[in-house]
Amino acid sequence: MAKWIQGTVVDNIHWTENLFSLKIDADVDSFTAGQFTSLGLDIDGKRIARPYSYLSSPDQQPIEFFFYTAVDGLLSNAMVKLKVGDSIWVKQQANGYFVLDEVPGADELWMLGTGTGVAPFFSILHTEEVWQRFKRIVLVHAVRTEADLRYQELVQALTEKYADRFRFQAFVSREVCPGTITGRVPAAIEDGSLEDALGLQLDTVRSQIMLCGNPDMVKDCTEILKARGFTKNRRRTPGHITVENYW
Repeated sequence: MAKWIQGTVVDNIHWTENLFSLKIDADVDSFTAGQFTSLGLDIDGKRIARPYSYLSSPDQQPIEFFFYTAVDGLLSNAMVKLKVGDSIWVKQQANGYFVLDEVPGADELWMLGTGTGVAPFFSILHTEEVWQRFKRIVLVHAVRTEADLRYQELVQALTEKYADRFRFQAFVSREVCPGTITGRVPAAIEDGSLEDALGLQLDTVRSQIMLCGNPDMVKDCTEILKARGFTKNRRRTPGHITVENYW
């Protein structure tokens, strides 16, 4: 069983009323970009814990996580109040298979995430391996409002470093914002507007697709992609679509 260790909060970034990030100093085991660990707090004599994907890459310290404060989320509503110097429990060993080793080779890698589901993508994008394996990478981030569109400084840094090898497209579902697509990702795949906006085409020969975030987005995108000839990626039967539900 994975061991709990005590971490120390070194920063608590409040992006909006419902979005925040924690940076934590903790002596965790080495992990693979895209994996998750568990965070926990002792509340009323009981340890409340939940798995969260690393946003930081394996060589970055402190470790970083991205959260949405759920209305009925006991843990998230407690973590959002943590201050610098406070303690938090962290599972020392990471888990998960939403990693590059599980993704077959291709020319292009499309990363489609909703909300805090972009966290594992940023972890992966800050490794050398992904840029060695793929000629071009597309990151799609879908949020409710423009204020929820965080980590744009990381997007800008990737754009400056990799130029045409990196493309980014934001979706905002509840507002009309310049430079973004209004609506949901599945609909934009179905009607071709995502590909039109990027000037790229999803292709069963050239493209691998990673989906992470809201289960409805993951399910709907998978079904629409299947109708276009893409298949789920499995170890025994490699395909095109690698998924993880994360919200």
